Amino acid sequence: MGTLLTIGDFSRMTYLSVKALRHYHEAGLLEPAEVAPGSGYRLYDVSQVRTAQVIRRFRDLGMPLEQVRAVLEAPDLAARNAIVVAHLGRMEVELARTQATVASLRALLEPAAASVEVAYRSVPPTPALAIVESLRLADFKAWWREAFAELDGIFRDLGLAAAGPAGALFSGEVFEREEGEAVAFVPVPPDERLPAGRARRLVVPGAELAVATHEGSFADVDQTYAALGAFVAERAIGVEGPIRETYLVSARDMADESRFRTEVGWPVFATHGSFP
Repeated sequence: MGTLLTIGDFSRMTYLSVKALRHYHEAGLLEPAEVAPGSGYRLYDVSQVRTAQVIRRFRDLGMPLEQVRAVLEAPDLAARNAIVVAHLGRMEVELARTQATVASLRALLEPAAASVEVAYRSVPPTPALAIVESLRLADFKAWWREAFAELDGIFRDLGLAAAGPAGALFSGEVFEREEGEAVAFVPVPPDERLPAGRARRLVVPGAELAVATHEGSFADVDQTYAALGAFVAERAIGVEGPIRETYLVSARDMADESRFRTEVGWPVFATHGSFP
C-alpha cells in the first residue's frame, strides 16, 4: 500500500467534498483504502486520486452513478468508450458548455499522468487590496470573475499599478465542506491610500509553500493540486493553512485559456530552501 491520506487532504487533492466522498463510499463506488475501527475515520491511498478524478469528471457531465460504476468496471477499453459515447450523445445540446470538462476527462484517461515540478517558496506578508468572502465551491468561477473585475476597476480608477501578481487564498473548508472563506487579492505598495468598501486593505499572511505551476485551463487544475498534494503527503511536510493560487497569466490578461499560468501553493513546514 502507498501513502495514506486523510479524507481532508484527499478532498483537497480531488476537489471532491467530504460529503461526496462519504456518499461514494456508501454507494460502493469509491471505498477508502482503510477505515479505522471504532472511529470509522476514512483513509485513502494516493493511487485512488485518479479514480476519484475520473468519477468527478463524469459526475460533472451529469452521468448517473450506475453508469459511472459501469465505466469503472468495464472489461475493456471498447466497452468503456461505448458507455461514454452513448452518454455524450444524449447531451450534445450542452456540449458547448462542457467542452473544457470533456477535454480534461480525455486527458485524464490517458495511461500516464503528467508530472509537475515542485519548488519551495517562503512568501513574506504582502500588503494588498482584497475581497474576503464566504462562498460555495460551486460558485467559485462567478465569484472569481466578479471579485477581480471589482479589484481591477479600483486600480484603474485610482491610476494604480499592482505591486505583484494577483492571487487568492482558499480555506480547507472550501474543498472539504463545499463552502468556506476565500480571499481574492492584488498586491499594493504598503503606503498607498485606498478607498473603503467591500474591497479593503489587507496584509496577506506570509507562508512557507510547496509550489507547482499549472499551465492551461482551470478545467484540469485539480491534476496539479493532486500531484502537489501527493508530493507533500509523501514527505509528511504539510501543515494547516489555506491553499494559495497566484495568477501569473489568467483571464485578466487574455482569453486564450491554453496560455494561462497559475502557481498553486500548498502550506508546508519551513525548510532550508529545497525539498528532499
